[in-house]
Amino acid sequence: MSSDIEEWYFDLKCGQAVPASQRGNVENLLGPYPSKAAAENWRQTVKSRNDAWDAEDERWEHLGESGE
Repeated sequence: MSSDIEEWYFDLKCGQAVPASQRGNVENLLGPYPSKAAAENWRQTVKSRNDAWDAEDERWEHLGESGE
């Protein structure tokens, strides 16, 4: 990433989005995200990724069952 673009993290301990320059302990962080809004929307991002991974797992579990 370019150095003029600030990354954002969601700090689980304090419950808010923080810029990379102010981030705390990495054990409490989610990210990096490209914007404050994206960091604040971490729950939807996690849900979307988990749903996609679950769908892919399901596809792999049943691969070849219906003539694939």
